[in-house]
Amino acid sequence: MKYCILLFFMFFGIILLAQDKQPVSRKQLDTTRLEKSLKNIPARPQEGAEEITIKNYKIITHDRDTTYLDTTLTIQKEYRYNYLRTDDFELMPFSNVGQPYNRLGANLDRIQLYPRIGATARHFNYEEIEDMKYYNVATPMTDLFFKTTFEQGQLLDALLAVNTSRRFNFSIAFKGFRSLGKYQYSQAESGNFRTTANYITRNGRYQFRAHIAAQDIIGEENGGLSEKELQFESEDPQFSDRSRLDVNFTNARNKVLGKRYYLDHQYALVKPQQDSLGRRSTSLTFGHTFNYETKYYQFQQDAQQDFFGSTILSPIDDKATLKTFTNQVAVNFSNRLLGTLSGYASIYNYDYYFNSILITENQTITNRLQGEEISLGAQYEKAIGNFKLKGNGSYTLAGELTDYFLTANANYKINDKHSIGASLHASSRLPDFNYLLYQSEYENYNWQNDAIFDKEQVSSLQFDLASQVWGDLSIKYSVLNNYNYFASTASSEQIEAGTENAFVRPFQAGNSINVLKVKYAKEFRYRKWALNNTLMYQQVDQSGNILNLPQLVTRNTLYFSDDIFRKAMYIQTGITFKYFTSYNMDAYNPLLAEFYVQNREELGGFPMMDFFINAKVRQTRIYLKAEHFNSSFTGNTFYAAPDYPYRDFVIRFGLVWNFFS
Repeated sequence: MKYCILLFFMFFGIILLAQDKQPVSRKQLDTTRLEKSLKNIPARPQEGAEEITIKNYKIITHDRDTTYLDTTLTIQKEYRYNYLRTDDFELMPFSNVGQPYNRLGANLDRIQLYPRIGATARHFNYEEIEDMKYYNVATPMTDLFFKTTFEQGQLLDALLAVNTSRRFNFSIAFKGFRSLGKYQYSQAESGNFRTTANYITRNGRYQFRAHIAAQDIIGEENGGLSEKELQFESEDPQFSDRSRLDVNFTNARNKVLGKRYYLDHQYALVKPQQDSLGRRSTSLTFGHTFNYETKYYQFQQDAQQDFFGSTILSPIDDKATLKTFTNQVAVNFSNRLLGTLSGYASIYNYDYYFNSILITENQTITNRLQGEEISLGAQYEKAIGNFKLKGNGSYTLAGELTDYFLTANANYKINDKHSIGASLHASSRLPDFNYLLYQSEYENYNWQNDAIFDKEQVSSLQFDLASQVWGDLSIKYSVLNNYNYFASTASSEQIEAGTENAFVRPFQAGNSINVLKVKYAKEFRYRKWALNNTLMYQQVDQSGNILNLPQLVTRNTLYFSDDIFRKAMYIQTGITFKYFTSYNMDAYNPLLAEFYVQNREELGGFPMMDFFINAKVRQTRIYLKAEHFNSSFTGNTFYAAPDYPYRDFVIRFGLVWNFFS
């Protein structure tokens, strides 16, 4: 009843707000929702500009792909309205915001040339260099993202982008949240500060872009439920209050903290000229990239717990630190006929360390891995009519971490409704540093494998079809050699005693693993109704159950869209159904902040249904969702990982607000 009252007052307030606004004139209703939103932006022409539209608010990615601010309300915006602000179709979230995500899809291609610190389960919200965005705006622009969390906290992501002139733009942003969670000792919080700047001189010869990022991600760890069969799966009413369920411990927490300073600048020795058709002539540019980043992962526990085995010292305070320093110089040649070719050389220094050296009867485990990597690379890009080709490759001349890295993709636009593409990836490098060296106060969490593990090799080939008529189809085939993973060596008796996590260690597969992934998306529309469908099929060929994935994942959304209140408000409302077949879902280890392979129980095979009502008033998008509303009548079998339940039915709301000055 209280949820119904909340819904009534919320949308009654929205109606009053919408009625207070002047209706949009018929002239302003363009054929697309995007063009409709442009008309409401206050225009303040500068430096001779005749008119300012939404296309003057540009967003530039690390790869220099440029889009512009989108203030429309679409079903894709609904999918991206979450903690990560990206579509999480291939992820399975834990019960609380900011906790880890289990994987439903195989994303095996390397993004970075060098190994990372590890603790990947705590890095989903960590913004890497490739995630940073730069802005080129006509007037100051603000983006505010707000969403409620689970008990005693909120989620806010605020960004301000400003230009002092057309040539200099900067932004400052902070994303922070806190959420207590429904289960004991599951509080999570984080803060992501980032600021960017980009500049080009009046003559266009020199330009730079830079950013600073300071991020911390903190979470309490409870080890999962200790009596899940009796308290959770039994559906006993006395445990409907999830804070009453027993957990394995209430005295542990982990943290990821990182700071990064990045600069990319270049000077045009031969400045390109444009002809009357806007085509650019030959240019020659020299560039330099600098990056310095410090990061540490820390696990703390007030006292020893049998869950992780025996200890050397107590209380537990494990801390792994990684410092990296990159210098890269590049030469860029661009020609209208030959395309754009870049050659670069980079020096990468790394220092991964702990604060002690461990000496045992059998071995000595050092406290540090450090060294220098020297690599050469090249990039190429060319467009011939509707055909585009792009590639990037590098080869390590000196160093122990990597061998090579190659990505290439080709795309052909058949017409305005159809395009096809193909991409290739190949890489060879050592796994993340926590596979190679780790130290802990817990005895079984000490190892050194840098001289034992071979480089992991990933090769993949992907074909894509994007069609407004037939839908979007992606087929990807990947081959893994020397695949690295975490697993437990615990016996059945040790698992029964609840000490499976005490025997988790890194391993390397001896045989190849082949993965086929087929993903299809298509929306069917009838008047004001639409059915949006995404289907993914995966098949893994391997000698042992090492890479476990669901064979089928589906998401289907039936929704209704329309203008209301004399077209002053646009709404979308519907139901989303998500389902994945049962499989041996990876288990979570809170000490390492990593998932590990387990084959003792299958999880999944349960539906997740959400009801949503979203509205748009000018540049404000309002979101209201009843998440997993079927949890009370489909049984307590919903898990995000062994011993870690998925969230119960909850109503959450928020907004995204863009305003300009």
